[in-house]
Amino acid sequence: MSPEVVLPIIIPLFAGALTLAFWRSTFYQRWISLFATFALLGAGVWLLESTREAGFVVMQMGGWAAPFGITIVADLLSAIMIVLTGIIGVAIAIYSMADTPDKHQKFGYFPLMHLLLAGVSGSFLAGDIFNLFVWFEVMLLASFALLTLGGERSQMEGAIKYVTLNLFSSAIFLSAIGLLYGMVGTLNMADIGDKLSQVEHTGMVNVLAMMFLISFGIKAAAFPLFFWLPASYHTPLVGVSALFAGLLTKVGVYALYRIFTLIFIGDTEFTHTILLWIAVLTMLTGVLGAAAQFEFRRILSFHIVSQIGYMLLGLALFTPLAIIGGVFYIMHHIIVKTNLFLISGVVYRLLGSYDLKKLGGVYKHRPGLAILFLVPALSLAGLPPLSGFFAKFLVIRAGLEVEAWVATAIALLVGLLTLYSMIKIWAEVFWKKLPEGIDDSRLTGKKTDKQLWVMLIPVVGLTVCTLYIGLNGEPIYQLASEAADQLLNPAGYIEAVLGERP
Repeated sequence: MSPEVVLPIIIPLFAGALTLAFWRSTFYQRWISLFATFALLGAGVWLLESTREAGFVVMQMGGWAAPFGITIVADLLSAIMIVLTGIIGVAIAIYSMADTPDKHQKFGYFPLMHLLLAGVSGSFLAGDIFNLFVWFEVMLLASFALLTLGGERSQMEGAIKYVTLNLFSSAIFLSAIGLLYGMVGTLNMADIGDKLSQVEHTGMVNVLAMMFLISFGIKAAAFPLFFWLPASYHTPLVGVSALFAGLLTKVGVYALYRIFTLIFIGDTEFTHTILLWIAVLTMLTGVLGAAAQFEFRRILSFHIVSQIGYMLLGLALFTPLAIIGGVFYIMHHIIVKTNLFLISGVVYRLLGSYDLKKLGGVYKHRPGLAILFLVPALSLAGLPPLSGFFAKFLVIRAGLEVEAWVATAIALLVGLLTLYSMIKIWAEVFWKKLPEGIDDSRLTGKKTDKQLWVMLIPVVGLTVCTLYIGLNGEPIYQLASEAADQLLNPAGYIEAVLGERP
């Protein structure tokens, strides 16, 4: 028995049920959520230690041996993602205690948050491709409800685009699962990876690979079907935006890493060349979209798209260094992007707007907040010695090693344009004077706001994480290296799930 592999799913599901039981008490919902997210983080750390010792942690549900039963499996990449899910869960739980209005809490904010965390964790630990689809749908249900919580017009418009594209993605995903099952007669991902290498009709295998690429690419907000993300992520409560920004698109990226290192590895010249151009165009279109925006969260939303491109570039290059860089980039980006959204919420609480033209004066009156913004902003742009520098360095060096000159040049250009966007936010929000008609007291009169200080706790914590990854990168690099080694040698995963084959 390996209980640590199922705890990351059980804990948020139990917490969601418990917060529902205390539907009328927002006080108990808040504290249950805080303790539950810390428990999720603890379970993630336990799972990470177990996978570092054993390589893989597997549980066959109901005692049914793979590939006939439901398999829950964790390798190092899964365990890393669970730890990051726990970190983000804790940050959002603390932030939401101060920022989420009571009316939203009374209509299911915390139960939905835990349902979303359960869906995310289930996706990372699913060893069965149909169960991966099920957990994706759990996420879609919870995220759609969170997106529309409050019922404002802008939320509804964003939610329609969000759910339409994601339902389209789910339809393609389910169709691909049916065709794949018809081809190999199994849904267990390890078994699929084992049997698909024996299939003679490589053309059909490539068709299925493209179907999964489109489906997961939509969920990851990759080019060209990414427009749902910047149209929706700026509309809900900022805690919801931060939760989505940190985790949801990374589930799509994780799924792409899983299937294109375990299942569709027979014709990498075809599949990974397409991935390469998708990565390049995702980087470029995302950063150009950000450069044209003047709304805080919309800028950050477009940058989610551009940064997804770097993660996909690591997968597309498909060398050991590139996969290491991609995994490192995922770890860095989840922390940084969540933090930037949380900081935008603090600014909104002080000045009541996300429009850059209506903001200013924050550095003069709140220099600490300005510094807290600079650390993740410069890390996102890739400046040393912050975490983003090492993440970009690994991916770009991998591109140079395989002589992918165009992709590498565009990755460098996108880094410069990202820096431009971060400087634009700094200049408009923090450096310039307050626009006329806005009283200084909006910045100076809230120093005793206890809720504001609670909101700053996760911001400080995530900033410390960014500094730690940047200044102490060797253990993080080693962890990413071990995860990449498992991904590039799928025989270990297959053997752990199916047992030794004659």
